[in-house]
Amino acid sequence: MSREPIAWVFNLDAEDELARGGPHTPTKVMRDRAESLLPQLRQLLRPGDEIVWPGEGQAVTARRGRAWCPTKWACDTLMRHGVNAQPVPSPEVLRRVNHRRFAHELGQHLPGARFVTTEDELIAALSDADSLALTSTERNWLMKRPLGYAGRGRRKIASAEMNATDRVWVEAALRTGDGLHIEPFVVRELDCALHGWVRRDGTFSLGKPTVNQIDASGTWLSTERASETALSVLERTELSAAATETAQALAVTGYYGPFGLDAFRWRAPDGSHHFQPRCELNARFSMGWAIGMGDFEIPPHD
Repeated sequence: MSREPIAWVFNLDAEDELARGGPHTPTKVMRDRAESLLPQLRQLLRPGDEIVWPGEGQAVTARRGRAWCPTKWACDTLMRHGVNAQPVPSPEVLRRVNHRRFAHELGQHLPGARFVTTEDELIAALSDADSLALTSTERNWLMKRPLGYAGRGRRKIASAEMNATDRVWVEAALRTGDGLHIEPFVVRELDCALHGWVRRDGTFSLGKPTVNQIDASGTWLSTERASETALSVLERTELSAAATETAQALAVTGYYGPFGLDAFRWRAPDGSHHFQPRCELNARFSMGWAIGMGDFEIPPHD
């Protein structure tokens, strides 16, 4: 039996929609970025598949649709083109599992990393010299908003003393009530990932580890399959265990669909190497998903 074509919406700004809630319209900047990444995004397509967005105005013949992340805007866009929206997790579930608090509560591996909801909690964390000394002689921190992508919503603080610009950024970030994830800024020597698919019945499949090239701002540049020697046996074991635990937690929460778990190897000031097997969770497709999952065939009704 031949595979039915799929119409795709590449809403790469899904986290913006999940963060704000309510009506959403992608900006021209986001449309341009999505268009520039189409050569890489096409790795998710199979023969006969079509792209609904970016590129509206083209005739769409496919009757089944799929989105980068099945937000309300993405599903409405498919329906406007006469494409049947597949069953998807609720907006509440999508927001919960993509929120950094979800991954944080599954367990962190950087000394001193935590999730804060008030400026007092943040200041207390920044003043925690004992945990800082384990990871950075310069006492640098990385702050991340709970819903971000492509390096957006991050700020590095160069000391335990916030300057005026830092405080403005923090106040704006905490105003929403969603909190901030903070962690020591460490020297990363290898960025990698493991991707998977959670089915509606709670079972899941995992792909092969990938190695990512990330720029200084945290923006993805490229992905390739990890060689046999790229990760140690222990790192592969830890990454697989973290991905398994993550997939199970996603299923319990009511999520089904694609996900990607980012990880990295880091070097402490004393020269020792450590591995962080769960630094970012993307409960959606990601730029390296097709590479990591290889010829995995997405279930037709998930």
